[in-house]
Amino acid sequence: MNVKTDISFKKLALTKANTQMVAVTAIASFITVFCLIGANYLLGIRSYQARIITADKSADSNLIADNVARNKLVSAYKKFVDQNPNILGSNNTTGSYVYNNASVILDALPSTYDFPALTSSLQKLQNVGGVTLSSIGGTDQSTSVSSAATSSPSPVQMPFTLSVNQTSYTAIQKLFAAMLLSIRPLQIDSMTLSGSDTNINLSINAHTYFQPGMKFNISTETISK
Repeated sequence: MNVKTDISFKKLALTKANTQMVAVTAIASFITVFCLIGANYLLGIRSYQARIITADKSADSNLIADNVARNKLVSAYKKFVDQNPNILGSNNTTGSYVYNNASVILDALPSTYDFPALTSSLQKLQNVGGVTLSSIGGTDQSTSVSSAATSSPSPVQMPFTLSVNQTSYTAIQKLFAAMLLSIRPLQIDSMTLSGSDTNINLSINAHTYFQPGMKFNISTETISK
């Protein structure tokens, strides 16, 4: 028996076995790592899809609730608008003009800044109060005051001035009474009286309001992976 040949054969077999073991271990490690990465990716996809499903169900629930609220709002609005007599105690229709509650609200609190319309409505006070307005003044701020609809609108002041010359105390009382009856809220900030009981000069600094329309914001939600 050749001892050297036998030893060489055993070394070769051992080296081959070690090589095979290393290869098998490397392949097993690769498969294990690949499976772990794949499993982690699939778990992330599952978590992402679960969040989408939850958000979708929540959106559907909100949509159903919003639709119910919308139907109730439409019903309440129609009931309010069609009320006859209206909130002022007048008929909804006067001649060819429809004067329902919606028209009353828009006349009392317009949704846009319109200074010429304000001065036009103030000129009617002299017809009701029996006085002659010497002047109607103020600054038209249409270029600086925004009438754009917002998600949370609030009343915006519109200042103006009134002047009455050579009038009587009784006529001034009628003017104030007419201002109180105005469909638009008129708030007096200050006034100045001069002259005698039968020849009074009156200057008024006052303001009324307008309120921009309501804007409903529809938002979107991004679900990150």
